[in-house]
Amino acid sequence: MTFPPAARQHLHVDAIRVGYTLGRRSQEIVHGLSFSLERGEIGCLLGPSGCGKTTVLRAIAGFEPLLDGRIVLAGREISRKGDTAPPELRQIGVVFQDYALFPHLSVAGNIGFGLRRLDAAAKRARVAELLDLVGLSAQAHKYPHELSGGQQQRIALARALAPRPGLLLLDEPFSNLDVDLRERLALEVRDILKELGTTAVLVTHDQHEAFAIADRIGVMRHGVIAQWDNAYNL
Repeated sequence: MTFPPAARQHLHVDAIRVGYTLGRRSQEIVHGLSFSLERGEIGCLLGPSGCGKTTVLRAIAGFEPLLDGRIVLAGREISRKGDTAPPELRQIGVVFQDYALFPHLSVAGNIGFGLRRLDAAAKRARVAELLDLVGLSAQAHKYPHELSGGQQQRIALARALAPRPGLLLLDEPFSNLDVDLRERLALEVRDILKELGTTAVLVTHDQHEAFAIADRIGVMRHGVIAQWDNAYNL
């Protein structure tokens, strides 16, 4: 398993161990896992349910502490044993499996939700920019329940990208869609991320989805990466 030189690494996950404690019992889910991405690369953790891929994503996001190892983003250590930077200070965007859209907010309202620090004019401009990017300008005033699953997925993506995160995490974002739409949207999402130069990590159990969107793929088994390579070599 080879990593880019340290000077080019944007995300470096270094020998992390992650586990859970239930009562007096503890269980380690991720065992000394490592991978790195350069700025603008899209990585994917591919594997069946229970292999630990979502646990890795949650650790990168700051939702789970590390038992060992460290996570470095843009040269800044954001996690190590006993010290975890809060999720809201990591400059990381997350697209959840169920999209987690706010039903009482319009499309524009959902996209602009995380832009509280901008003045009104700057916020409107950024929302308009993202609406155009994901092809939903005509739906700006509609509500999530009025849109298709594919459109809702694009809203979730635009909302996560709106604050210009240093890293985007995608947790099985296409799993609620039919097969044809899933593969088409995977290609659309890849095009959007590449246009913006956004570094991203996707987790999925779908090989076709992984091959369609990712530059580098980690095949996971039992909490470790069995192989980390590009789609062609895999």
